[in-house]
Amino acid sequence: MFNDPQSSYYNCRQDFGPALIRARRPFVVKNALTGLGLLALTGGIYYYTLRAVGQDNFEDVKVPDTPRQPPKKIDP
Repeated sequence: MFNDPQSSYYNCRQDFGPALIRARRPFVVKNALTGLGLLALTGGIYYYTLRAVGQDNFEDVKVPDTPRQPPKKIDP
């Protein structure tokens, strides 16, 4: 039973067998469209994020000339 070559969806070279191709055929188009949809959604979010961040203007943020000094400790 475990050595039966017909019990697998793959042939001896580990390629797709005819049964596996027949089993996957109904889902090929739906899976491809789902993958393209996810790719488009991810790309759109990435593009929108880069465009939104690229338009930020940081001229109103005050940057000090010198770094802040830590407060001095008071010895009792």
